[in-house]
Amino acid sequence: MSATPEVKTHAGVAMPAIVYGTAWKEARTAALVEQALAAGFRGVDTACQPKHYDEAGVGRGLAAAIARGVPREALYVQTKFTPIRGQDPKRVPYDPAAPLPEQVEQSVARSLSNLGVECLDGLLLHSPLPTMAATLAAWRAFEAAHGDGKVRQLGVSNCYHPEVLEALWEAARVKPAVLQNRFYADTGWDVALRAFCAERGVVYQSFWTLTANGAALESAPVRAAARAHGKTAEQVFYRALTQRGIVPLIGTTSEAHMREDLAIFGFTLGEAELAGVMGLVGG
Repeated sequence: MSATPEVKTHAGVAMPAIVYGTAWKEARTAALVEQALAAGFRGVDTACQPKHYDEAGVGRGLAAAIARGVPREALYVQTKFTPIRGQDPKRVPYDPAAPLPEQVEQSVARSLSNLGVECLDGLLLHSPLPTMAATLAAWRAFEAAHGDGKVRQLGVSNCYHPEVLEALWEAARVKPAVLQNRFYADTGWDVALRAFCAERGVVYQSFWTLTANGAALESAPVRAAARAHGKTAEQVFYRALTQRGIVPLIGTTSEAHMREDLAIFGFTLGEAELAGVMGLVGG
């Protein structure tokens, strides 16, 4: 297995070029996180949102890996604050009646406890709020957590409108360093947003990367590159994205696939191959 390279944001924070995603793992979360880290993953993504994530299970998986000798400083640990509308009303991990800044503060405290860490490497707003005023109110609380040393860098997820990200960038005192979005045709694979990020040192993280792109995986450019390098179509697609600076979230539950995914850094697509694959998703 090749060592996983890192990418660095404008905030000076390094993260692995692929990150293990922990949504929908439920009771298997801790074991799968431990397995992913044992295989060689060094980044994990979660959320303080019991509806789709077992954040405490991620923490147990991290603790097990650290106990087995993986240094905490070698790990990139990223979580999210999920606004009320994205929570299960019966399992909100903060006081839903509290003002928004207090909700963020409580969520961050819960995440630090769940994950067993003293500082989060990344804190993402799970989605912009219905108004820019509310989004900025949450962001100011993010900035306070950053100023208190509880978070190394900030970001946003599920933000598909360039004008929203641009407004947040302009208003923020601590600029967003990560954009995490579903990578699919319905949004044109975020071409404009990716360009905005690339110009400013914001790392673009993709999720739903394979599920939403079956046509690309079956395409002639991907299949030809797979044959040429003796790799799977999935490996070629992931490798193309990483060569363009995109950080895929990979949520496989298969140990074999974990190792295949980590092995993508053992080969490099030529410029023509890379252009052919990326041309399928807007370049």
